[in-house]
Amino acid sequence: WGCESGLRGIGALWGGAQGWNNRVGLWVRTEGHQGCWGELRAGIAGWGVVHAQRGATVTLPCVLRAWPPHYKVKWSKVEPAELLENIILVTNGAQHKTYGQLGGRARLRRGHRNDASLTIAGVALEDEGRYRCQLVNGLEDESLSLTLTLDGVVFPYQTSQGRYRFNYFEAKQACEEQDSRLATYQQLYKAWTEGLDWCNAGWILDGTVHYPIINPREPCGGRLLVPGIRTYGAKDKQKDRFDAFCFTSPVYFIQGHLSFKEAGQACHNQGATIAKVGQLYSAWKFSQLDTCDGGWLADGSVRYPITTPRTHCGGLLDPGVRSFGFPNKEQRTYGTYCPTPHSVSSSWVGGGREEHPPAKTKVSTCVSRYRGAKEG
Repeated sequence: WGCESGLRGIGALWGGAQGWNNRVGLWVRTEGHQGCWGELRAGIAGWGVVHAQRGATVTLPCVLRAWPPHYKVKWSKVEPAELLENIILVTNGAQHKTYGQLGGRARLRRGHRNDASLTIAGVALEDEGRYRCQLVNGLEDESLSLTLTLDGVVFPYQTSQGRYRFNYFEAKQACEEQDSRLATYQQLYKAWTEGLDWCNAGWILDGTVHYPIINPREPCGGRLLVPGIRTYGAKDKQKDRFDAFCFTSPVYFIQGHLSFKEAGQACHNQGATIAKVGQLYSAWKFSQLDTCDGGWLADGSVRYPITTPRTHCGGLLDPGVRSFGFPNKEQRTYGTYCPTPHSVSSSWVGGGREEHPPAKTKVSTCVSRYRGAKEG
């Protein structure tokens, strides 16, 4: 390929249907070719966005079309909430070094000589975000950015003491304890477009506070405001207190009249532990888990997921995860939800012994359309 005249700095290439459609090219000056330019190309469609599922292996494409005599390629993850850029991997073509926890799961794909693509194994919730592939070549450093997004569900979360009890750091920890993490604004916005309607304000990952409204009403900013994401902006992470918006493996239900302690033992007898709130929301969204019976969760709350709304299951018109709050843990009224690594049928506990009648709830690994989270 020859020289291109008039190109300076970084330019985006947008081609037609013959192979360049929706592909971004970054042009990088190469030594030894006076007036010529090499190309650092992210060969992905969709405006630089890579989609993945939790636990999967994903590749972030970055292809170097020309090799300068002396160079390095550096991969990093941009952390806007912390104003940091964490290095993942650095290579000079012959050797490479990885850094940090993410570096332990990352490697170069090396599909061909010019391939600088980054492969990440066991994608985790915290891996979502913006990544940078940078060609370090003396004064001619160039880079491109890619965004990794995960399939997931956003759910509101509060303590057993009621609403508005978390500062930012407590909200972050609470989400992590429920098999989730604080949601980003983009995740909250997407959840709102898909039906999330919630009147209590909550922390998100960048330290700002918001709440999503589909149906304007007096307690939620007034009836005259249009639907949207209400925002309080950035708040004091230590002093100010709100709820949390969390972003999150399959779950099955054990029916019976169990106290919280008995619920834990029932799951243990099945080789599992009591499900966390994030796991229940995930099973509701991805596996269409639907049961009308309230069940204990690890945080001491009692909830149940509804995919097909019906009158005798709370009476609400929309699908969602309903909540009975945080009952007395000695109360023997509810069943429990237990996570399982495989697709299983419901197990039922009653009368002090386990029974396995025909399955009423099938948990599978198929992905379903998000219907909108709502607690009743």
